[in-house]
Amino acid sequence: MTLLVHTGHSENVPEWTYPISPEILANNNGYITLANKENLLDSKYAPKDLVEMKLRSVVADDELRKEAAEALERMFVEAENDGYKLYVKSAYRSYSTQNTMYYNRLDKMGYDDELVAYPGASDHQTGLGVDVLNYEWTQKDGMNEKFARTEEAQWLAAHCHEFGFVIRYEADKEELTQIKYEPWHLRYVGKEVAKYMYQQHLCLEEFTEDWQNYIAEYEKLGMTFDELLKVRARPNEILVVDVSEDGEEDYSMFY
Repeated sequence: MTLLVHTGHSENVPEWTYPISPEILANNNGYITLANKENLLDSKYAPKDLVEMKLRSVVADDELRKEAAEALERMFVEAENDGYKLYVKSAYRSYSTQNTMYYNRLDKMGYDDELVAYPGASDHQTGLGVDVLNYEWTQKDGMNEKFARTEEAQWLAAHCHEFGFVIRYEADKEELTQIKYEPWHLRYVGKEVAKYMYQQHLCLEEFTEDWQNYIAEYEKLGMTFDELLKVRARPNEILVVDVSEDGEEDYSMFY
């Protein structure tokens, strides 16, 4: 005799109501990794899936992680369809490069002016951060918040989330990000997260706190986040029990 037993635990699984799926929050691809002064990347960290981009750029060898690079390429095409030409100013930077930039700026200014991220705190090291300008601003020696007045910057602010990017350092989030407003700095987080952050007007620090708080409350319902991920990974688990005439049972698991 063979018995088929469905071992799914859906009736015992608390409802997940957060707008972002648990799988995305599990951060397997690192797209929502938070890098700032309180969450420093290791000096040896370097993404393994960096690719060189074939876009208008003011620097050589501009690289991003593969998914982010492909999304940026689609965004450049769409921007040009709308009449705007965009240029890459800076993309991936190693820890070493960021370290040099930071301390050169510190020596020049005599203080941290919050325009160059502390080594290990930069989105650029994640391979998901990219600075995007129009042609006029590629000709300037420095960048400042006046770029936000350009039509290209306004297009980016309105549309970048459609491609999985957010403006990483917003004007009204400086106290949280500890970086001054950078309307040119985009950060890839994936479409679902970008849409949510855009709609709720969250910076990455706020989003991180938001989803972590939700998980903490969810776990109070009796299931850990890790357990939830395991259950969702095998929703159709079937246990096959073969019972012989002498009563012995043989078990097999199918998914």
